Amino acid sequence: MGKITGFLEIDRQDRGYEKPEQRLKTFKEFIKPLSAEALNSQAARCMDCGIPFCHNGCPVNNQIPDWNNLVYREQWEQACVNLHSTNNFPEFTGRICPAPCEAACTLNIDDNPVTIKTIECAIVDRGWEEGWIRPIPAEMSTGKRVAVVGSGPAGMACSQQLARAGHAVTLIDKQDRIGGLLRYGIPDFKMEKHLIDRRMKQMAGEGVSFQTGVEVGKDVTVDQLLAEYDAVVLTGGAEWPRNLDVDGRDLDGIHYAMDFLTQQNKRDAGDDETVAAPAGTISAKGKHVVVIGGGDTGSDCIGTSLRQGAAKVTQIEIMPKPPVRENKAMVWPDWPTKLRSSHAHEEGCERDWAVLTKSAVGENGKITALNCARAEWDRTPDGRMTMKEVPNSAFQIKADLVLLAMGFLGPRRGDLLTQAGVELDQRGNVLANTVEYKTSREKLFSAGDMRRGQSLVVWAIREGRQCARAVDQFLMGTSTLPR
Repeated sequence: MGKITGFLEIDRQDRGYEKPEQRLKTFKEFIKPLSAEALNSQAARCMDCGIPFCHNGCPVNNQIPDWNNLVYREQWEQACVNLHSTNNFPEFTGRICPAPCEAACTLNIDDNPVTIKTIECAIVDRGWEEGWIRPIPAEMSTGKRVAVVGSGPAGMACSQQLARAGHAVTLIDKQDRIGGLLRYGIPDFKMEKHLIDRRMKQMAGEGVSFQTGVEVGKDVTVDQLLAEYDAVVLTGGAEWPRNLDVDGRDLDGIHYAMDFLTQQNKRDAGDDETVAAPAGTISAKGKHVVVIGGGDTGSDCIGTSLRQGAAKVTQIEIMPKPPVRENKAMVWPDWPTKLRSSHAHEEGCERDWAVLTKSAVGENGKITALNCARAEWDRTPDGRMTMKEVPNSAFQIKADLVLLAMGFLGPRRGDLLTQAGVELDQRGNVLANTVEYKTSREKLFSAGDMRRGQSLVVWAIREGRQCARAVDQFLMGTSTLPR
């Protein structure tokens, strides 16, 4: 381990932010990296536990104590090698992952976990600066061809691993750019898109081909892909948004969060308004915005609305307000349910919990307000949460723009799934296990949110890597790719 008494002597220090009044002027990233000296000290806090719970907390099983020790000893290049042995894209997770590894850290027992996410991001950023991260092409070609449909983190990770195994990989996406949710769901102020472009250059150097603007199910059929390729992997994500089924839903001004976020990301990419918003601009400028949904997507809508110049932003959540602090004895090292506030909340937002949206009202076809009521939650003897409306608790929220950020129900229904003809699980996701990743159809695999449902980027990377190994084993009878 690094410094044996480091966790006793050194206080936790994390990256800072630009002040809200400054960062709201731009859609650029605003996190301030730690100095090399500060990172050295923070890495020294790692206890190198006999049972490193952070390993299990991290979906890709990063070897966290190992690269903490390497950073402490200033062996940065080796730390970069170690980090990439389990994670294809640490610069993505180092910016947008909620860091379940830190929740599992032994030092989190007293709320002072090692700044794992910050150190991870610093390692990979330095790796790019120093030129340590380069294409890793396969030594020889297998002659096998694989199509990966959907270019989010699962599709990117799967493609890169398969290319490194020597297969000819084509990564296909219906959008005009590669990246999936990373490109068009996550705002630039959380993760700038040149990071994706940089990885694409590396992947191209490893032999991955990219096809954009190709929608499987319309521009090309699933059967055509299966006939042309030795294996096809479906990594199309969970794009079916949860709807708000209330009277007035069809009023102008009520939109899905992803429609709103995608437009802004396209503007940031330099697209003109006809490309960014072909069906009409969704703008928060000067408006009273209500965001329905308390998760990360809701937070992204808040930050984007404020940068667009919203007059007021209110976020409502149907679930009750979580506790400020979890009961460590009951939940550690698992991911706790507790009150979480993002950078967007401190930029200027009102929040309310246990709010039931009853209906939307408007004038001349446009939304003007939401009719709401208070919700009361009880737990049944078998542990389920049940909701009922609090009598005489009705109230109204002024709204010129309502953004639905209530999560996703699974993969979007349409031509792709119809043509694939694969079995779905009870939740409506593509049915495949986490060993073989095979669907019910020969040569057809699935991974990421399309298989597991709405989840984290880090889980998508894990599934993409594991699926690549399964496909490699299917094609070659054996595989040296890591799980």
